[in-house]
Amino acid sequence: MNELTINLKTDVKTPLYEQIYAYIKTDIQNGKIPYGEKLPSTRALSRHLEVSRSTVELAYEQLLSEGYVESEPCRGYFVAQIEELYRLKRSRNPAQSPEMPRKTYRFDFTPNGVDLNSFPYNVWRKLSRETLLDGQTELFRTGDSKGEYGFRNAICNYLYQARGVECTPDQVIIGAGNDYMLMLLSSVLGRKHTLAFEDPTYMQAYRLFCCLSYETVPVPMDKSGMEVKALADTDADIAYVTPSHQYPTGIVMPIRRRQELLRWADGAEGRYIIEDDYDSEFRYKGKPIPALQGMDAHGKVIYLGTFSKSIAPAIRLSYMVLPEPLLAAYEKKNRFIHSTVSKVDQRIVQRFIEEGYYERHLNKTRALYKGRHDALIEELKPLLGTCRISGEHAGVHLLLHFQNNETEEELIRLAEEEGIRVYGMKDYRIRQEAKGEATILLGYANLTETQIREAARLLIRCWKEKK
Repeated sequence: MNELTINLKTDVKTPLYEQIYAYIKTDIQNGKIPYGEKLPSTRALSRHLEVSRSTVELAYEQLLSEGYVESEPCRGYFVAQIEELYRLKRSRNPAQSPEMPRKTYRFDFTPNGVDLNSFPYNVWRKLSRETLLDGQTELFRTGDSKGEYGFRNAICNYLYQARGVECTPDQVIIGAGNDYMLMLLSSVLGRKHTLAFEDPTYMQAYRLFCCLSYETVPVPMDKSGMEVKALADTDADIAYVTPSHQYPTGIVMPIRRRQELLRWADGAEGRYIIEDDYDSEFRYKGKPIPALQGMDAHGKVIYLGTFSKSIAPAIRLSYMVLPEPLLAAYEKKNRFIHSTVSKVDQRIVQRFIEEGYYERHLNKTRALYKGRHDALIEELKPLLGTCRISGEHAGVHLLLHFQNNETEEELIRLAEEEGIRVYGMKDYRIRQEAKGEATILLGYANLTETQIREAARLLIRCWKEKK
């Protein structure tokens, strides 16, 4: 090979030698310059490209160091044998790969929605600025593995006042989201346990424990929640429940069933209840139901909470209250693990709680969600001849139970044709063979009242008039 025609660009930041190196390397990788081919001499190529000889020498030296070419004394540079080496062939730059087209919807009734338009941006900006202006270098050092004491103390005070949870700051552990908290808990508990889950259930927790290689069993539910008699017939020694607002059915576990569940946990050494208090802040009828943990007299309840639903998902701030018997296990096994939440974020949320902003934000969002809740129920009234509503007293979603021969698949398909996304109960069932009436979940947190009314009218038309 006597010459290489390379279109060098002088108006870019990439040095000329890098352009020469990249051009030759690409041609070698693509087989355009085969093994054994001699490259032009540095003198010849520099003259052909009208660049300095040192520029070409730099390019060749880089190719030589990476093994694309070999140098033979008095003979020059030759392409090295790389055909037999394993390498990934990329058709295009991954960053430029087109994404698979996603189905777009005019309205999405996701039960996991949060109204981010109501996020207190001004307050958050103020607290963030003031926290950083304090000039405390300690904020940027590694903190307590459980989380900062002041923040844990603020959580204790809030939980006692709002949820009736009895705990000390030493029992509280802060982490980046419920997934992390559950993985940490699995390390505290050890793997020699069988977990019982409500069926239908919060699938994220169920899948996570399955991935962690735990034995799991589904337990059926009745109108009061997990059936304790059915639980007692299993080998489970840990029960995962959402008693304040069961996800996804919306059932609120009454006091009698809670006592039965606690008696089950007291019935054997090593039994525990994991109480996930997800979205318990939002209740629209009657007083908030105190947490199960507050009734626990023997250290059997592991309490989980999060700010993801009440503030914003991206905050990634959750907390776990360990009963006293498990604290020693945590101290022994997990105290060395650093906190996954920055001290800056902890300080901001601590002030958000202590200075009353959190309570005001909750009151605002409760009123907001209550208006959307009422608008949805009002618009759905024409459907009440063919379905019934449940789970509407708390949380940010409700359920429609269809009493005729409709299937969830057909109801979802008809809604999709109108550009509306709805969700079926089937996605939350552990035992897919379990038969039940077609049930659709409608979340309303991330839709405005106007959108809710328009979408509900479209649903009525496609579900009622197209039958």
